[in-house]
Amino acid sequence: MTHTINDFAAAIITYGAAAIIFFVALVLIIIAVLYIVDISQTTHAIRRNYPVIGRLRYFFEHMGGFFRQYFFAMDREEMPFNREQRSWAYRAAKGLDNTVAFGSTRDLKPRGTVLFVNCPFPTLEDDAVPPRPITIGPNAEQPFTTSSIFNVSGMSYGAISKPAVLALSNGARMAGCWMNTGEGGLSPYHLEGGADIVFQIGTAKYGVRDENGKLSDIKLREVAAHEQVRMFEIKLSQGAKPGKGGILPGGKVTTEIAAIRGIPEGEDSISPNRHPDINSAGHILDMVARIRRVTGKPVGFKAVIGAYGWLDSLFKEINERGPESAPDFITVDSADGGTGAAPMSLIDYMGLPIAESLPMVVDKLCAHGLRERVKVIVSGKMITPSDVAWALCCGADFTVSARGFMFALGCIQALQCNKNTCPTGITTHNPRLQHGLDPTDKAERVKNYALNMEHEVGVIAHSCGVPEPRRLKRFHARVVTDKGGSIPLNELYPGEAPHPQAAE
Repeated sequence: MTHTINDFAAAIITYGAAAIIFFVALVLIIIAVLYIVDISQTTHAIRRNYPVIGRLRYFFEHMGGFFRQYFFAMDREEMPFNREQRSWAYRAAKGLDNTVAFGSTRDLKPRGTVLFVNCPFPTLEDDAVPPRPITIGPNAEQPFTTSSIFNVSGMSYGAISKPAVLALSNGARMAGCWMNTGEGGLSPYHLEGGADIVFQIGTAKYGVRDENGKLSDIKLREVAAHEQVRMFEIKLSQGAKPGKGGILPGGKVTTEIAAIRGIPEGEDSISPNRHPDINSAGHILDMVARIRRVTGKPVGFKAVIGAYGWLDSLFKEINERGPESAPDFITVDSADGGTGAAPMSLIDYMGLPIAESLPMVVDKLCAHGLRERVKVIVSGKMITPSDVAWALCCGADFTVSARGFMFALGCIQALQCNKNTCPTGITTHNPRLQHGLDPTDKAERVKNYALNMEHEVGVIAHSCGVPEPRRLKRFHARVVTDKGGSIPLNELYPGEAPHPQAAE
């Protein structure tokens, strides 16, 4: 018996030693092959000069982003959203306590810091009221009335996954806010959730195009026939890529997505950099009138503001044609808006940030007497209550967010939206990765995030002494200047007339 055990142990040692030798030999062979490949290639100087070990540079460069995010960056250092901002969105989505202890970690000294002005006699809870309803498109056959101040911005089915669309649509319905389709067309999953929908018409007219790629009245009527579709938004430009159309890699253009958009399967979906049929301010009004006439629903446009003289031309022509010709809303997008894919030259350098463009648009509407007729929606890095409250102070009627709701879905800011490798299943069509995103659970988080946002914005409004968020005015917020002191927004942007919805 002892002899058998010894033989068995000796056999294990022998096979183990052989396995180790084989493994070491395999590693040496791989190193030798990599050495030959690296020293022979002429593309990468580092690998040619430092064979094998030079490859570690690319590994560490790739991993550096993750290490900085989790171990080295301070809570308020990261871009585009820091850990503190993401943590607020995560806690709000999960319905967790969002109070903090000891004191703020926010530096209040940098130029541009926003400070809200608390009232000595804040609004009592008994006097607080929900946001008041606003009617968009009073001249349309089917106006849209809503009280929601925070809504889901445009994210196309294709850019985001089926479970993500389902979660957003169901969550938006439960929260009582609307959902924008993005330029990728109307999918069954937008409708399945039951939310109010804003149908976005991009430069390629996806979902409402004819066989030649032009706007189709027949397709417009088909989309408008869905009761959930409440408004139409013409996208002139997008925050992260003004002057560039949408980009959906061919790997994401599945059979279903190709059918919804009306494009070939498996090919890159690249929209024109502008609407070929809109060449002037007058053409904008012509398209608005056409879509409103065909669909019977409110119509507006979305734009990043850069050059702004055209706004005066637009508003002047509206007054010449009559106020009924005006777009029912304007969505002002910020230069620091988000996207699934765009050239860095546009992401980093093109367009005006919302801090400059929103007050400008509101003031121009006031100057031309159109502020009551045209509602203002604002988009661009609006993911925390302070962002939304600031926008309302500046004159916005509504705010919308895409990336905030992505955080509610579980986004970890992996920055892989354009690679079909999103680890949370939000921006990928890989079934294995999508499996991690449960639409039912995430719909609850979307609802929680929207409702907690509305509540927290209300808390800021009540501290400022007004009963509901749309009563916030520019004098309720101040901005830190170069000299270290702060000035009220109504001094920084003095052109706003009293807003009809904010009348005391």
